[in-house]
Amino acid sequence: MNIQVVTVGKLKEKYLKMGIDEYTKRLGGYAKIEAIEVADEKAPEQASDAEMKQIKEKEGERILAKIHPDTHVIALAIDGKMMTSEQLADNLDKLATYGKSKIAFVIGGSLGLSEGVLKRANESLSFSKMTFPHQLMKLVLLEQVYRAFRINRGEPYHK
Repeated sequence: MNIQVVTVGKLKEKYLKMGIDEYTKRLGGYAKIEAIEVADEKAPEQASDAEMKQIKEKEGERILAKIHPDTHVIALAIDGKMMTSEQLADNLDKLATYGKSKIAFVIGGSLGLSEGVLKRANESLSFSKMTFPHQLMKLVLLEQVYRAFRINRGEPYHK
């Protein structure tokens, strides 16, 4: 399975980078992982709704340019479907079974994802109704994908 993790903005925090590197290394035995970072747009502190929409659209264009047409896209969005770890594992297993070997998880910037990205997504996934820093979500996502592969192989890890 080929998994892309497409995120907006550069990861700067060393502690997050270390965790992401660890889970990327662990996932190497299960799937090919490709991390793609697209540039974020600078947003003024008091951006209007129109400015926020324009920023998300620019970031969205950059995201969509990195995703191949035959890729199954899972957008991380606060209003997406919430799943247990077992349900995520089952979902990934079904995608692989039905020939969807290219998957892209998309994490938006601080303002979220554009309508264009959400429309391109085959599904939306939510980890919580809370808002998290998008850099932290990359680490959480990779850990859950790793957990999903361990669950699907019946390997110890998931408790």
